[in-house]
Amino acid sequence: MIYNSALDWQNAVQKRVVLFGMSGLGKTHVSNMLRASGDWFHYSIDYRIGTRYMGEFIEDSFKREAMGNPFLRDLLMSDSIKIKSNITFDNLAPLSTYLGKPGRADKGGLSIEEYRRRQAQHHRAEVEALLDTPYFIERARHIYGYDHFVCDSGGSICEVVDPADPNDPVLSCLSQSALMVWIEGSDAHTDELIKRFDRAPKPMCYQASFLDAKWAAYLAQNGVAADDVDPDNFVRWTYAQAMAHRQPLYSGMANWGVKVTADEVAAVKTPDQFDVMIANALERNT
Repeated sequence: MIYNSALDWQNAVQKRVVLFGMSGLGKTHVSNMLRASGDWFHYSIDYRIGTRYMGEFIEDSFKREAMGNPFLRDLLMSDSIKIKSNITFDNLAPLSTYLGKPGRADKGGLSIEEYRRRQAQHHRAEVEALLDTPYFIERARHIYGYDHFVCDSGGSICEVVDPADPNDPVLSCLSQSALMVWIEGSDAHTDELIKRFDRAPKPMCYQASFLDAKWAAYLAQNGVAADDVDPDNFVRWTYAQAMAHRQPLYSGMANWGVKVTADEVAAVKTPDQFDVMIANALERNT
C-alpha cells in the first residue's frame, strides 16, 4: 500500500484513493463531496467508460434507432442534425441503456448474443478505464494543480480482476497508484439494495461465465425460450445472486488495501471527516 499507517496518510502531501464496493453505498456521493471542496480531483470510471471507450458504441445505437424513423433518417443522411450522448457523472443512463437487458424484443430486450457482445465491450472498456488511473493522477496534478485524487469505481470492478492473483494487472496498477478502499455493506444494506433493484431493475455487468450459467439456469427453471424471456424478470432474478457472487471478490480486493463500512461513509460530510475515516481504517489494518 502507498500509505502504511495512519500517520503516513495524515502527513501525505498527496492523498490518493480508489473507492470500490457495491453500487449504492456512497462511492459517488463521497467523491462528489470531495470534488466540491475544491481540493480533490474526481475520476469517475463509469464516466470514462461511457465517453472515451464506449461513447461511439452508445451514439451509434442512438443513430440506428433514428434511422428507423424516415423523418430523422433524412436529417441524419443530410448532416442536418447531430445525435450525441449527454452522459455526466450523475447521469450514466446512456451507458446503462446501451448495455441493456437480454430477452424479448417487444419488451426492450436484446438477443443474448448481442447482450454478450455488449458485455464484452464493457469488460474491455472497464479494464482500460481502470488502467488509466495513473494517467489521470498525473493529469490532475500537472494540468489542474490537484494533489488529492479520488477514483470513483463502478460496482462491476470486481468482475474484471482476480483478487487472488498477486500479479493481477489492474489491481497491481491501482494499488501502486492509490489506496484501495472497500466500502463494505451490511446484510441490511444488501437487502435494501435488492428491494430497490426490484422496484426499478437496471442493466448489470457480469463475468461471462456467471452470465452463461445464470442464463441457462433461468431458461431451464422457467421453461422459456431465449427469445421469450422477460428482460426485467431475468435481471431481478439474477441480482441477488450477483450480489452474493461479488461479495467474496470485494472481500479479496480489500486485501490490496483497507475497508470501511457503509455506515462510516454515510457519516462523512467533510473532507476532514473523510481523512479521519481513512486514517482509522489504516490504523485498524495495522
